Amino acid sequence: MDLNTVLTLTPARTRADLAALGPTVAPLAGGSDLFGEPQVHLTGLVDLQTLGWEPLTVTAAGLEIAATCTIAELSRLPEAIGRVAHPLFFQCSAALYGSFKIWNVATVGGNLCASLPAGPMTALAAALDGEVLLWRSDGSDERLPAVDFVTGNQANRLDPGDVLRSILLPASTLDSRTAFRRIALSPLGRSGTLLIGRTDADGAFVLTVTAGTVHPVQLRYDSTPSASALERDIAAIDVWFTDAHGGADWRRAVSGVLGEEIRAELAQGQADPAFSWEDAREEVRA
Repeated sequence: MDLNTVLTLTPARTRADLAALGPTVAPLAGGSDLFGEPQVHLTGLVDLQTLGWEPLTVTAAGLEIAATCTIAELSRLPEAIGRVAHPLFFQCSAALYGSFKIWNVATVGGNLCASLPAGPMTALAAALDGEVLLWRSDGSDERLPAVDFVTGNQANRLDPGDVLRSILLPASTLDSRTAFRRIALSPLGRSGTLLIGRTDADGAFVLTVTAGTVHPVQLRYDSTPSASALERDIAAIDVWFTDAHGGADWRRAVSGVLGEEIRAELAQGQADPAFSWEDAREEVRA
């Protein structure tokens, strides 16, 4: 979609160039969301890709993902870098349906900043206890848990002029075993609910619920919970929502089914080869 109110495009070379950002000037990375609907309030864009951030960087603390890293680049993450949690990177990348053109321009940071409930990069960052680095407009830096970044449907912790710089996934959670479940009302539809389970080295169990909730919700346990405890806690989540991609009651019900699949898989230490999305649908319908 043409943004015919935009009059300027500024290629950023240093952080100082981001001073041009504000209520009517937005950052541009991949642009797949920005150009997806009218932005009549905008008069200018600042291109972040010209900053030349390294897409993926391994540090002593873990894996740093630049906000401008594309979905395609993330999906090709080498197994040695993804470590035990490696399968999760492609699973979350594939949850963002789109052509090869979209995969090659859409960015990890853009997906978080769009803050749609179904954003799979939000799910990935939250599930692995990621930490986001925000460049505030006053020149300060702020780090906060990725699970707290998205605050509602298309709402987040950024103010006008702020930029999401990167996401750090800690080494400890990269060594966690994970299990992924997603369901949609149609084969190529937007996620109705997306759940990721994680078992840490100390035995802790973490379930992250997204897509069916207006913001990520985490359920944390010192060890693998009982089926009844997990079912109770999923049912108690109070931020389910209804839209064209599913009703709140359906999202709650199917999340209970998928949550139990994740709990059982991680308790056994292996995936259930008999599991299918259609089986989950039929169980909920019954």
